[in-house]
Amino acid sequence: MRLRTLASLLVIPLALLLFAQWPLREWLQAYTRKANDMAQLIFAVYVTLAVYAASRTNSHIALEANQSPSDKSQAHWKIYLQWLCVVPWAAFMLWSWYGDVLRSVRGLERFPDSNLPAYFIIKIALLLMLLLLAAHYTRRAWRALRGQP
Repeated sequence: MRLRTLASLLVIPLALLLFAQWPLREWLQAYTRKANDMAQLIFAVYVTLAVYAASRTNSHIALEANQSPSDKSQAHWKIYLQWLCVVPWAAFMLWSWYGDVLRSVRGLERFPDSNLPAYFIIKIALLLMLLLLAAHYTRRAWRALRGQP
């Protein structure tokens, strides 16, 4: 619950930074790129936490309603199929992006337009999201395998 509360609070500075771009551009004629880059950074962290929270609460938008099946074996198969979709994808993304993220962190990669040294945090947020999702779905599949709710 604390993680969701923290993530929801990120919306406030995100909205303020996005709103501030207009007065900065029109009145000060400066700092719009910095405000935009900081908003991108906050949005990346927000999406990371939001996708993880939606996975934990099983509240993703889906074609069918997220109702618990009456047959337990059907529920287990759904969990196994979710694991089969998410974990290999996350593992591939982690494997293919790890070197790029490591280089980005070592060099404290900057935003191209504003030169703020924080672009690497967006890449870290991607890896964090992948790790959180892989761990969550692996834990769910493991619990289903052991017959735990």
